[in-house]
Amino acid sequence: MTTIGFIGSGHIGSQLARLAVAQGYDVVLSNSRGPETLGDLVAELGPHARAATPAEAAEAADLAVVTIPLKAIGTVPAEPLAGKVVIDTNNYYPQRDGQIEELDKETTTTAEMLQRQLPDSKVVKAFNHIYAADLTTQGVPAGTPDRRALAVFGDDPEAVATVGRLIDSFGFDALEVTPLSEGWRIQRDTPGYGPRLTRDGLRDALAKAKRYRDM
Repeated sequence: MTTIGFIGSGHIGSQLARLAVAQGYDVVLSNSRGPETLGDLVAELGPHARAATPAEAAEAADLAVVTIPLKAIGTVPAEPLAGKVVIDTNNYYPQRDGQIEELDKETTTTAEMLQRQLPDSKVVKAFNHIYAADLTTQGVPAGTPDRRALAVFGDDPEAVATVGRLIDSFGFDALEVTPLSEGWRIQRDTPGYGPRLTRDGLRDALAKAKRYRDM
């Protein structure tokens, strides 16, 4: 894996791009407003970064990151992402995304919605429960005491392990969980959403998570 493609380059996307470039990856950035709006970020990141359209970023990616408002999930290009691992960082915010009935009824999750949009991709849920600023300030080498952990959910064990290794290279322990449908355990307002937790603490937080209807 050498190139990470970003469908969305906002707060989380730009921070992950910084981490990726620092680890030697090439990054291809995109957003809904056009490559020309990403000039400053590309200049900051240097020669390992370029801007493109979402379809071009998806095509170039060995691994992709979808980090856009949930209401725009239908715009994610499926064909160029077929067969690839795709990280979903999204959270559901009704005030931003509008009401989505199946999420309100908790019959699905955001990551499962993306998997439905990308039927031939391997969708993995990660990076949705850490504040953007913490991504580039809280990472530490493996083996550091009290290292922060980040959860990664997916149906494909190999894809989950791939993203787990990426998380480790970014300076965090990975807590790998299957299946993808369990990703609700780290959605907004759950115990693991936001705080800095070790692997054991994060595991406990996931176990204590409740559906919104049970809160």
